[in-house]
Amino acid sequence: MVLEPKTGSQCDYGSFEDTRPLQDPIANGTEPAGATETNAVPEVDDLSQEPLIPQEWALKFPPSPRRLSPQHVKIDIPTPAIRDKSAFPPEKLKTLYAFLLMSCSMVATTVTLAMVHERVPDRNEVGPLPDVVLDHVKENQFGWGLYSSEILIMCSTTATFLVVFFHKHRFIVGRRVFLILCLLYLMRCVTMSVTVLPMANKTYYCSPKANSTSFLLIAGRALHLLSGFGLSINGQHVYCGDYLYSGHTVILVLCYLVIQEYTPRRCRLLHWLAWSAAVAGMVFILISRAHYTVDVVVAYYVTTRLFWIYHTLANNLELKQSGPNNFLGRVWWFPAFRYFEANVGAVVPKQFEWPFPRRIFAKHPNREC
Repeated sequence: MVLEPKTGSQCDYGSFEDTRPLQDPIANGTEPAGATETNAVPEVDDLSQEPLIPQEWALKFPPSPRRLSPQHVKIDIPTPAIRDKSAFPPEKLKTLYAFLLMSCSMVATTVTLAMVHERVPDRNEVGPLPDVVLDHVKENQFGWGLYSSEILIMCSTTATFLVVFFHKHRFIVGRRVFLILCLLYLMRCVTMSVTVLPMANKTYYCSPKANSTSFLLIAGRALHLLSGFGLSINGQHVYCGDYLYSGHTVILVLCYLVIQEYTPRRCRLLHWLAWSAAVAGMVFILISRAHYTVDVVVAYYVTTRLFWIYHTLANNLELKQSGPNNFLGRVWWFPAFRYFEANVGAVVPKQFEWPFPRRIFAKHPNREC
């Protein structure tokens, strides 16, 4: 193939050739640099990628600082808004730190319960406190209620785990859940230890007191509780005194809030199921006399307010900076919040994806089966 040399009669692709006599668009009458005496288009630098337009257009627009010729006008075409992927960095190491903090707070809760167990008033001497719900429920009338609530807890936590696991930004969502759980359990350690309430159910089994608090005794009790994940359905929760506030209610309410926040609105059935499980679980806890009503009310209030405050701060970039007018920034956990949410630049979208590479399920080309 032979390429013919470019002649004056040929025109570059995407340019306009003006065959009329060149007119000076500048008011002072001086000839622009680079103009020739012929009718050809004036030469411009090869680095310029701006399109050529007729001279009439150039007269209607002011000259651009980057113009190399009066016959060139820069046209800024707005690009569509594209969500920046850098606004949602995974930061897997921070997620690991949040998980470790949550684990430490859970261990602290079990240690606190192991110590509080020795301070619980004797049920034979001190009866249950007056309660608006428990006063109308007989002991052992709904003994199955506690186990039913724990079954709902296991179902809710499984659904929440699947939502987080298949979420497109699973590390951000998981990091938030871990940190919120850490804060809830730390505050529960305080409320559980400062005020020890008497037993709400005289028939509930409690392990005998040792009348001592040695390190080995407390460590053994804590490991015993951790082995059963703090549930009574497996027979490992045999220590009493963890009333204010209800850990069962914390998990049920938090699972509903996470599912409702990070799933699309069209998943209404899932939202209703999570809400129903939370409400039914709290009712079962009360009718089984496993907790006082104040335990459930305080747990609901603390969990919802902490979740909403955290996400209000996370979804508003201006609130991530402490200042005299940002009163939400005065909470005691705000430094930890800023560390974990520093690089999240927008509201986390409600999107899901397959977490595993699809090629691991593809058939190998060299395999026959």
